[in-house]
Amino acid sequence: MAFLVAGLGNIGDEYASTRHNMGFMVLDAWAQASNAVFTPGRYGFTTEVSFKGRKFVLLKPSTYMNLSGKAVNYYLQALKIPQENLMVVVDDLALPFGTIRMRKRGSDGGHNGLKSIDYCLASNDYARLRIGIGAGFREGGQIDYVLGELMLEEKRALPEILERAVEAVKCFGTEGIDRAMTRYNHSSSSPSSMKKEE
Repeated sequence: MAFLVAGLGNIGDEYASTRHNMGFMVLDAWAQASNAVFTPGRYGFTTEVSFKGRKFVLLKPSTYMNLSGKAVNYYLQALKIPQENLMVVVDDLALPFGTIRMRKRGSDGGHNGLKSIDYCLASNDYARLRIGIGAGFREGGQIDYVLGELMLEEKRALPEILERAVEAVKCFGTEGIDRAMTRYNHSSSSPSSMKKEE
């Protein structure tokens, strides 16, 4: 059984460690732990990992965030993976930093990557794992915040958050989304309030 796991982000070194690239970070952590290497292809970079008899195709779209749906739709069709086996990993301003939430479906919440996927699939009926990045910005500062670098304390907490996100997606693939939601949809143990660097 195959699953498509799409981690959303923006390509380019300047975006690599920004809050908006949480999806890429989760997939990079998974690939590194599995000694898997991403290779470039149409609309994105992909690699495959296996876990408990399941095959997970990890996809990092190369289309930039607001066209992520083109990559997701292409690989679902090309690999003949059913939509119920799709998991999208995405950053979320509405959640405290380090909190993860899995959902079976839902609105885009103003996220341009999810908007694009909804449009290209003509549906919002697909699983998503939201990684909280907090909302530590003043009015009008959202773009600079999501495209900004993580703070030092956030970077220190990141490996544990990424590992937990990977475990949640593995659980989705092996035990089903209901079990995964029950197990992983609770507050993160990482620091809930991060002090801003001086």
